[in-house]
Amino acid sequence: MIKHELKYKLIETGVQLLKERAENAKKAMEELQQSANDYGLPKDRYDSFRAQVLRKRDLFAEQFQKALEEMDIMQKIDAKKISEKVEFGSIIITNKQKLFVSISLGKIELEKEQFYAISTQVPIYKSIQNKKTGESFEFNGINFEILDIF
Repeated sequence: MIKHELKYKLIETGVQLLKERAENAKKAMEELQQSANDYGLPKDRYDSFRAQVLRKRDLFAEQFQKALEEMDIMQKIDAKKISEKVEFGSIIITNKQKLFVSISLGKIELEKEQFYAISTQVPIYKSIQNKKTGESFEFNGINFEILDIF
């Protein structure tokens, strides 16, 4: 597979995962709002059920908003750009694993291969930032060799 096609597929898979995450959060948020509406006003000043439901709704609203923001970030990655060094949007092939520097999504399986979508905020990224093909780095006592970057 051509490198930019692989990157494009990883971006699309990540966006799809985020869409699912956003839809699930939105559905939960709407169900909780409906539950609070069905319950009505608090029955007395010690009745905290409605307040708890609304707090949960607000947490799902935050998750929904975060998923939308991450989707926007993911869609800004240029699939055609081939990186010379490890940076945001890079795919890094090491002798141990394959990393995709985007947002933290965890493991993504694509065409029987596993990629780990990581953000620029995770510790392993700090270890590999600005490294180039052929260079090595150590993370958690394990030595990695960078075989390819694109």
